[in-house]
Amino acid sequence: MPIAQRKITVVGAGYVGMTCAQLAAQRNLASEIVLIDVAEGRAQGIALDLNQMAAVEGFRSRVVGGTDPAITAGSDVVIMTAGLPRKPGMSRSDLLATNGKIIASVAQYVRDLSSEAIVIVITNPLDTMVHLMRQRTGFPPRRVVGMAGILDSARFSYFIAEETKTSAVDVDAMVLGAHGDSMVPIAQYCTVNGVGLPQLVKKERIDAMAQRTRDGGAEIVNLLKTGSAFFAPAAAGVAMASAILNDERRLLPCACFLNGEYGLEGIYMGVPAILGAGGVQKVLEIPLDTEARIQLQKTAGAIQKDLELLRSQGLL
Repeated sequence: MPIAQRKITVVGAGYVGMTCAQLAAQRNLASEIVLIDVAEGRAQGIALDLNQMAAVEGFRSRVVGGTDPAITAGSDVVIMTAGLPRKPGMSRSDLLATNGKIIASVAQYVRDLSSEAIVIVITNPLDTMVHLMRQRTGFPPRRVVGMAGILDSARFSYFIAEETKTSAVDVDAMVLGAHGDSMVPIAQYCTVNGVGLPQLVKKERIDAMAQRTRDGGAEIVNLLKTGSAFFAPAAAGVAMASAILNDERRLLPCACFLNGEYGLEGIYMGVPAILGAGGVQKVLEIPLDTEARIQLQKTAGAIQKDLELLRSQGLL
């Protein structure tokens, strides 16, 4: 699709949202990038700043900021970042009720104004929010996908690179399951330039890196004290948008709707998937050892608990 025919909307002009808009503009992913936020003036100010940056960076995308959902009409991709961020001591599930209401509100205008859009959800608690977005928009599951596994795998990759004293660009890591404390780093599918991780690192060190990956978001929250991670989450979301808009057919771990894969049905969870034109082109069911399968069942249970809470609140 030529750039002139593309439109990306980023919902939420917080740190993740504005970084998504910046990265998408610098990559010329769309002729128009819309940044929308409920705070009057914030999205407009960021858009003006980014448009002036174009004179330095040389990108051709135009950024539009505002508060009126009408500016989002006809979007090809919507990246959902709006929501209450975590604070020290908070879990992602603590955000459930507040962010669920925000998702429901945004889903309504996405459905009405951009009925053919593909939606990438970044808002936490991720797996539950992407489920709610699909239910509220009524879009086919392939057109509503969650950003989680790419971020978690990037964190695992960095820790592996540090442990093995190699470059992170040579590390391929795989993290599946929920985006939270029950996520499942899959050591059997992690490599450094093709060499399996178990051949390079002892099991106890792999287990320690896996746990640090589970705690990766909280570690950054505790260091920042007044916010949460935004560079890596935004980069992961824009990588997904690029894969979809450019039909790159990338194999990426994403929160996808499961219809029997991995013995699970009717929930969103992080699994390997091929992203390209139209959204999720295929969910891959890869062989897993017994321990990993047990962990996936546990992480599915954690997601189901959040879904039940959403139902009790009348949001689902």
